[in-house]
Amino acid sequence: MIKRFSVKELLNTEPKEQEVVLEGWVKAFRSNRFIALNDGSTLKNLQCVVDYENFDEELIKSISTGAAVKVEGSLIASQGRGQAVEIQANKLTLYGKADADTYPIQPKKHSLEFLREKAHLRIRTNTFSAVMRLRSALSFAVHSYFQQNGFYYMHAPIITGSDAEGAGEMFRVTTLDPKDPPLTENGEVNFKEDFFGKETNLTVSGQLEAEAYAMGLGKVYTFGPTFRAENSNTSRHLAEFWMIEPEMAFYDLDANMDLAEDFIRWVIQYVLDNCQEDIQFLEQRLLDEEKHKPQAERSEMPLSEKLKFVVNNNFKRVSYTEAIDILRNSKPNKKKKFEFGIDEWGADLQSEHERYLVEKHFKCPVILFDYPANIKAFYMRLNEDGKTVRAMDVLFPGIGEIVGGSQREERLEVLQKKIAALDIEEKELWWYLDLRRFGTAVHSGFGLGFERLVQFVTGMGNIRDVIPFPRTPQNAEF
Repeated sequence: MIKRFSVKELLNTEPKEQEVVLEGWVKAFRSNRFIALNDGSTLKNLQCVVDYENFDEELIKSISTGAAVKVEGSLIASQGRGQAVEIQANKLTLYGKADADTYPIQPKKHSLEFLREKAHLRIRTNTFSAVMRLRSALSFAVHSYFQQNGFYYMHAPIITGSDAEGAGEMFRVTTLDPKDPPLTENGEVNFKEDFFGKETNLTVSGQLEAEAYAMGLGKVYTFGPTFRAENSNTSRHLAEFWMIEPEMAFYDLDANMDLAEDFIRWVIQYVLDNCQEDIQFLEQRLLDEEKHKPQAERSEMPLSEKLKFVVNNNFKRVSYTEAIDILRNSKPNKKKKFEFGIDEWGADLQSEHERYLVEKHFKCPVILFDYPANIKAFYMRLNEDGKTVRAMDVLFPGIGEIVGGSQREERLEVLQKKIAALDIEEKELWWYLDLRRFGTAVHSGFGLGFERLVQFVTGMGNIRDVIPFPRTPQNAEF
């Protein structure tokens, strides 16, 4: 049996006229003789030479861009420029035609907006195949890092009765009849008659459940889908996205920051070491795009330099209070160049502020810590000053915040007071409070939106272009 090869394998194989089999999709068919074949294993195509007179005329006429074919033949040294090998075809099988008049992915430049409307086919373009190979490599790197560092992979529930972020923007899960739901005496929907006997939603975070498992396994991480019903049609938001959330028992904020920095640098170094072809292609794509932009809107660093900027620089650790002083006294703030001016301590920082600190002031990745308690979640540990919490955010060039985390509040009485102040019912979090009743300990964790990381590594400007099938307001087409 003749072995099946990938394009990537054959391009790195010494040609000895050995018999090979290659299957893929036609990227171009020139002069009824030269088929450029791609199977998704690499950006590069492999040329297959077809001697027209040796094949059925109707078969040749049926082959066009987008068709799926199998080529059997001899691997020989290429006679043309651009690649070392090619296949001299002696057998050609057409699996599936692609009508030349209606196939939307033609060998020309398509806009990203157009390709979002063809999300089921856009993976056949060079841009999206490069992005999705990098997404796959980053996913592998995430698991590799944690597995090599003593973490246990935990599957947090997707259906939950709690709102970890407290934002209330959740997708309800129910089996009740929407036209005629059971009602209580007060006229409200009676969720006691629902499938789970209570109101449930799709999760916005696996953090709370991961905390429970960290308090028994020591170090755990979740890596799964999360959902947020935020009606936001921006280039930074998705309704369905993937989150990486490690939780560690006995880690304080400093250890948490150490881990976040080491983790991010490791996974980015992994793709720099293993995905150069795709990174270089996306870098050139960005450079070509930016030629048409005003100088002020162009990136200061090419893509690979931006990635090395993170890997090769120590992250600067700065308190929120110090950051506010820097921003308040900055030229953009004094000249009112910021869209959101910084006037006083307590302001919630925007992306423009975060990028200024990274790109202009410190010129390295930044970790901000000790944020005002009133702009952070209830589960973050209160500092002795009573007004700040042990929170930390990691800030990157071009993107702003990429990681958010904290040392968790391990003191039962303090957590109960914070829950009461936010009008959260204790009975809704009884099991979470139990973690503070039985063997409580210092512990920490952080969350990293996976698509935000993929955006950073690929340089893609819209988060909808780094997930296979984006879910956004008014859009669940595929």
